[in-house]
Amino acid sequence: MSTETSPVGGPHRARGPQLPDFPWDSLAAATARAKAHPDGLVDLSVGTPVDPVPEPLRAALAEVAEIPGYPATHGTPELRAAAVSALHRRYGVDVEPAAVLPTVGSKELVAWLPTLLGVRPGELVAIPELAYPTYEVGAKIAGAEVVRLAPGEEPPEGTALVWLNSPSNPTGRVLDAPALAESVRAARAVGAVVASDECYLALGWEAEPVSVLHPSVSPDQHGVLAVHSLSKSSNLAGYRAGFVTGDPELVRRLLELRKHAGMIVPRPVQQAVTAALNDDEHVAAQRERYARRRALLRPALEKAGFDIEHSQAGLYLWATRGASAWETVEWLAERGVLAAPGTFYGPGGERHVRIALTATDERVEAAAQRLS
Repeated sequence: MSTETSPVGGPHRARGPQLPDFPWDSLAAATARAKAHPDGLVDLSVGTPVDPVPEPLRAALAEVAEIPGYPATHGTPELRAAAVSALHRRYGVDVEPAAVLPTVGSKELVAWLPTLLGVRPGELVAIPELAYPTYEVGAKIAGAEVVRLAPGEEPPEGTALVWLNSPSNPTGRVLDAPALAESVRAARAVGAVVASDECYLALGWEAEPVSVLHPSVSPDQHGVLAVHSLSKSSNLAGYRAGFVTGDPELVRRLLELRKHAGMIVPRPVQQAVTAALNDDEHVAAQRERYARRRALLRPALEKAGFDIEHSQAGLYLWATRGASAWETVEWLAERGVLAAPGTFYGPGGERHVRIALTATDERVEAAAQRLS
């Protein structure tokens, strides 16, 4: 009897999940074309912060740099108290301190949540019709199937997890409290957990975003989680700083699994997160920076023949010229501007591009001038 071997000569192992190609790799040619512009590249493709980490947050990081011991998976009591206070102060949400769990950024939590919740192969994970790609990746890691739901569409039987995202990445669409409440009701009807990605909650422009944990949406919070990131509001993408909160029993289960798996936020980062959650001034200042960039970029795109759809909140403009997404990416690249094709976020984005506000004032002004 013969034994199939792997390329390194050992016994053939079961392969991991078949994941989609990493979408950003496909932008290499457009990136090269945009970089060739005489005035250089304006990268509006990835929503990564470009502004400095606020000084008080950097100081907080350094305060505990000498502590040698392992940090607590549950975070410090001060971090959890700061999160409770910030959620109440900023969004009118009340949670228990024990129901706050720091995470290594929000992407890590998004990718591993189906697995940590025990979603089984063959079960369904429902994601928005146009969605952050890691929702799908997380489902595939768990061996689950993905179903994309249009706004207002109910999840089918067999759905174990429903992802909500308001304000939306990529579209900037905002779901009001009644729409969110209906989504929670529909998920509960099929026995699914609701996870709401609230990464852009602080960035409402033409609509006021509401958390899924607000009493107008989920009075009892049973079976409901909210995922928060400090990457956008506090420029902490490099620190990998986020947290999950909501149903205390679900958070307790996540905590136990994360303890065993060593999924721990470093202690200095926990200190910086605590400082960020206790200070609203830097959040307001960063919001104002994005507002200025949006005020420059949106009219420039409209004058260049783009229609801006949704985009009531968040860090992106969801734009179309009526052409295919990749044709529009190339059109912009010829002008030295790099955008993300809408196809990264689902088939419904085939005629749109996502244009980020995350470039310096000077680069956003350069993009606006090129478009006009």
